[in-house]
Amino acid sequence: MKTIAPRTWQLVLLFLAVTGALLAGAAPASAHAALTGSDPKQGAVVDAAPKKVSLTFSESVAISDGAMRVLDPAGKRVDDGKIAHSGGTTYTVGLHSGLPDGTFTVAYQVVSADSHPVAGAYTFSVGAPSKTSAVVADQNAGGGVVGGIYDVARYVSYAGFALLVGGAAFVLGCWRRGAGSKPVQRVVAGAWTALTAATLLMLLMRGSYTGSGKFGDIFDMSLLGQVLQTKTGAALTSRLLLLAAAALFIAVLFGAYAKKNDEATEGEGGTEAKERNDLTFGLSVGGAVVAAGLAATWAMAEHASTGLQAGLAMPVDVLHLLAVAAWLGGLTTLLVALYRVPTIEGSAVRRFSRVAFCSVLVLVATGLYQSWRQVGSWSALTGTTYGQLLMVKVGLVAVLVGVAWISRKWTARITETVAAAPVAEQQTSEEKEPVSVAAGGKGADPERAAQLARQRAAMASAREKRVRDADPHRFGLRRSVLVEAGIAVVLLGVTTVLTSTEPGRTEEEAKSATSAAQAQTGPLSLKIPFDTGGADGKGTALLEMDPGRTGNNEMHLYIERPNGKAFDVPEVKIALTQEAKKIGPLPVVPDHIATGHWTASGVQLPVAGDWKVALTVRTSDIDQITINKNAKIG
Repeated sequence: MKTIAPRTWQLVLLFLAVTGALLAGAAPASAHAALTGSDPKQGAVVDAAPKKVSLTFSESVAISDGAMRVLDPAGKRVDDGKIAHSGGTTYTVGLHSGLPDGTFTVAYQVVSADSHPVAGAYTFSVGAPSKTSAVVADQNAGGGVVGGIYDVARYVSYAGFALLVGGAAFVLGCWRRGAGSKPVQRVVAGAWTALTAATLLMLLMRGSYTGSGKFGDIFDMSLLGQVLQTKTGAALTSRLLLLAAAALFIAVLFGAYAKKNDEATEGEGGTEAKERNDLTFGLSVGGAVVAAGLAATWAMAEHASTGLQAGLAMPVDVLHLLAVAAWLGGLTTLLVALYRVPTIEGSAVRRFSRVAFCSVLVLVATGLYQSWRQVGSWSALTGTTYGQLLMVKVGLVAVLVGVAWISRKWTARITETVAAAPVAEQQTSEEKEPVSVAAGGKGADPERAAQLARQRAAMASAREKRVRDADPHRFGLRRSVLVEAGIAVVLLGVTTVLTSTEPGRTEEEAKSATSAAQAQTGPLSLKIPFDTGGADGKGTALLEMDPGRTGNNEMHLYIERPNGKAFDVPEVKIALTQEAKKIGPLPVVPDHIATGHWTASGVQLPVAGDWKVALTVRTSDIDQITINKNAKIG
């Protein structure tokens, strides 16, 4: 059967797809801060202007200048810009005195502890709700072109890390002679380049990514200075310093170490063997320290560093990253060697098979812990979007591991033929090929000698390719890897959605906090404009219900002309309906007690939830209108 051996870059692209899919546990996808409370509360109507506004999040957040802004009904900023940490996860900003009545807008843009930007806005009213001309500027933090490029750089950095660490570990732990292989060297060196470039890009883009989202702000050095003072900025800087150490490691690995292994002979002992073993030990220890340090730059800056059991979660996250790198990075390096290197010892393949098996065990253990940390309960697993996506992802990972097991079987079958076949072919070719002594002797034509050398090299390459492609075990491995790639593409899509989804544990906590806040909601206030179409038929109705909860309530209704003066109408009626539970309509007929003022006592609300308030206003014998408004009553 004729097959075409892929190039090194094609194998690396395959690896990028698989890595992006399986790194979800350690990747950016995890905890995002959520607004769980505020004072004044969303939609609240307060009698007097507050002196400050407080926001409470589900986790600690990074606050910068202008992160919390309060705008009056005219759109003018009325906060003093001094943001204070009030303890826990609550942050406050002071307001100016002498604020007018009306509807105020609170806008916020913060960075959650897992490095993700979070933005939002809500309104509250002083005295009574009013029209507002406040416009919240487009909050593009984490989105747009900058967000897309930043996300690509983040995944490239994960893939580069796995290839760098996994490739070097494969050489040191499984195939020492691979240090002198040019294809293997290109994989590891390319991974270092990709990781370094992605880290530099993320550092430059970080200020714009968490701020305005504008592409031009990437080159704002003042933003870069602010980024360097943050936890994420420190992590990216530390990563660059560790990559400098990794560059020295790579130089020694593919320089002095490769030379010593190329010069090594079978059964060698004495000083040379001791020096080579000492160098291997030193590189192994140094490489392990650098690899763990690089993994820690993710664990200490993203979701593992916040939330439940952060002290345990960070080392678990480091182990997770290292296991992914050892498995997928080593697998990619092995595949490159199988396709691009003439010979590889069967013992190297067997050693990697054991390493991969141990890595999968570590991945399962650390992945289960991370899933419990992010979901927390069975209800969150089945009742939240994050939990449902996680179940899909787990199923895909299980299938991927099954296919990997099939690949492992094919790998075991080729261990004995990998080394023997090319050597036998080479020996046969040496017997068949005549060597032209004259070509290399005195007076030989240099051009002819070069042509013969090129021909021999091409023939040798063709023979090696035929041997590789004719091996059915290699073909079986190739097919199983293609299936892995197909599954990984789907898994990568699910993971991409998962990274932007609120974790189940955080979502449930936010819902609980919001429900508690809604249960304590103050008096209900609705401002309802009306126009019956007749003479003197325009006006505004202000409906208030105190305390605005289940049980007994007192209701007040005020009718005003467009100029703000109170006036009477022949009739007003109110009906309350909760369609979700099929309650109502509950009629309320208020008593007229003063000009433009009606009241009703003992208004009973049996349950909390979303209610439809229907207000009927009649301004003459024939002019009447009914306006429906939705309100959440706690």
